Amino acid sequence: MKENIKLGLIGVIALTLVINTFFMDDSPQRVSATENNVAPQSNIAANASPGNIINPITNQNSLPTNAQPAEATPPAPKLSETRAKTNVKFAEMSHNYGTINQDTKNTKIFKFTNTGAEPLIIESAVGSCGCTVPKFPKEPIKPGEAGEIEVVYSPGKQQGAQTKTVTITANTNPITTQLNISANVEVPQ
Repeated sequence: MKENIKLGLIGVIALTLVINTFFMDDSPQRVSATENNVAPQSNIAANASPGNIINPITNQNSLPTNAQPAEATPPAPKLSETRAKTNVKFAEMSHNYGTINQDTKNTKIFKFTNTGAEPLIIESAVGSCGCTVPKFPKEPIKPGEAGEIEVVYSPGKQQGAQTKTVTITANTNPITTQLNISANVEVPQ
């Protein structure tokens, strides 16, 4: 029975290492079992940390004697936080598509102007759900120049009043700007 438990723990540790190595991002942040709302499986798992990795078979520290635990480094700042700031002015901050049918594609072009003294660099534009897809200019927008963000709303099987957002991250102050879209989605007759 003890051997089965040991083999199970080895499998869990190996699976965790594979997932962390190949499927997690490369940031140095790690989530502990308690932060993930997962109870430790045993004292061996509870004592496992970057500086105290216990081999479940020998019950000894598995780090080489000259190994040092990795130091936690803060996450890198977003590029927009470190760039020279500028200002952006949108012609509209929200749009109501009105009454639309399910399974349709609805497009809105949000026009904006760089009203600041520095080039406007849009780092990202992200919809609040997969049904809201923004396209934004990848090249810098010079001071005084205009640009467009295209938002396509595809409600799928949603029904009734819907409100979605697009969050834009750029070298503005604040670094995020939120656009809003809304619609009343009906089942086609």
